[in-house]
Amino acid sequence: MATMNAPTMDRRTGPERRSNVREGGRSAMSALDYLAMALLIIGGLNWALVGLFEVDMVATIFGPGSPATRLIYVLVGLAALYSIYTTAKMAGAKRHR
Repeated sequence: MATMNAPTMDRRTGPERRSNVREGGRSAMSALDYLAMALLIIGGLNWALVGLFEVDMVATIFGPGSPATRLIYVLVGLAALYSIYTTAKMAGAKRHR
């Protein structure tokens, strides 16, 4: 007697089920990734202004040595550390493929 089983998809040939993977195998960027990128861009542009024109735009806007200026510098530094972590994590994921 034949049984009627529902057809199943082989997991190896089925579509990727992880929601954070897009076309081309790239993972989606989180809000934290975008925030870190924005802070790194702000920090990079500020350093470019310091190097080219000796103008520290963050200090000009918030006041030299003010708590807000120091907070911006700390946030940019944390964004850099987060980006180092993210890059190391991506490199590790590529090695394990």
